[in-house]
Amino acid sequence: MSSNTGSGKTEGESVYPNLKLQMWRTGLRQNRLARMIQIDETNLSRIVNGFRKPSPELREKIAHALGSDQEWLFEPGTPGDVNPVPADENHG
Repeated sequence: MSSNTGSGKTEGESVYPNLKLQMWRTGLRQNRLARMIQIDETNLSRIVNGFRKPSPELREKIAHALGSDQEWLFEPGTPGDVNPVPADENHG
C-alpha cells in the first residue's frame, strides 16, 4: 500500500533512475537536454522525476540525445535505484 508524501506523488511511485544516471554520466543538465530535444525544461523535469510519462516520440528523442537505449533509460524504479548498464552499452 502506498502512502501520500504530500508532494502529489505517492511513496514508491516510479521514477527513471537510469535516466538520471545517464544524464549525470554525459554531463547534460536538464536545461541543455530540454533545449536539445526542443521541450520546456519544466516538462523534462516532470519526466525525469516521474511526474509525467513521456510519449514514445519523446522517449526516442531523449534516448538519442543521451546516446542510450530507451528501454533501459525508462525502466521504472524508485528513488535511489541504479540499474546496471546494458551489456551493449558497456564500452569497457
